[in-house]
Amino acid sequence: MAIKRYWVVLAATVLLAQSAMAHMGLLYPMGRGSIGDRKQFDNEAHAFIDYDKKRTLPCNGYNKVGPITKLRAGQIVNTRFWGPALKDKYNYRLPSKPGRNGAQINQARHGGGFCQYSLSYDGGKSFHLIGEYKESCPDFYYEWPVKIPDNAPSCKERGKCLFVWSWIAVNVPQFYINCADVVIDGVNNGEWRTNKGIEIVDAPGHPKNVVKPGDKAGDKMGRGPRQEDIIKNLKGSWN
Repeated sequence: MAIKRYWVVLAATVLLAQSAMAHMGLLYPMGRGSIGDRKQFDNEAHAFIDYDKKRTLPCNGYNKVGPITKLRAGQIVNTRFWGPALKDKYNYRLPSKPGRNGAQINQARHGGGFCQYSLSYDGGKSFHLIGEYKESCPDFYYEWPVKIPDNAPSCKERGKCLFVWSWIAVNVPQFYINCADVVIDGVNNGEWRTNKGIEIVDAPGHPKNVVKPGDKAGDKMGRGPRQEDIIKNLKGSWN
């Protein structure tokens, strides 16, 4: 019986590890620990916060500076996602969308959820909301455009300037967050018109057991960005 219990526990542990590592992460801008971050890549950039002692806020436990992406105030950033199912295909080209009955890549997106995009100028101590996508996000068959605010201040300090993607999942209370290191060519002495933060859940000190509506597409390709969300994000409605 002891041997049987051992194998049951081992199998459950392996399945949990695979499920944690088989989700999605920020591909563009390149997130810390993602496939293009050769110094920190460890297949766990896609795990949810509090999955283990290493998966912590603000940047999923990745505290070293990753690849730097140059951005500018007013720029539209067509964000992209990557998951282990894409293997080493990280050249920023979207996968070909399948036909009606075509084979699909298993994304482990679980029917989408609620994504937010933000900027941080203090290494993740605070976040400034710049975009939201509801229901079908994330999905690596699509680009998800957000706009760097026209009034965004410049940010040049390595490790302090972050472009951040966060995801509240469907059905299961899991919170994901990836940080991409950036430099921002912005407005001298620029100031935000508003200062709205992001929703952080299912992490120490934050609300627990929070889930969001999805698109019921499971791990298959979803509907993509809602047009009303695209319009709102590109208008800079959060700023």
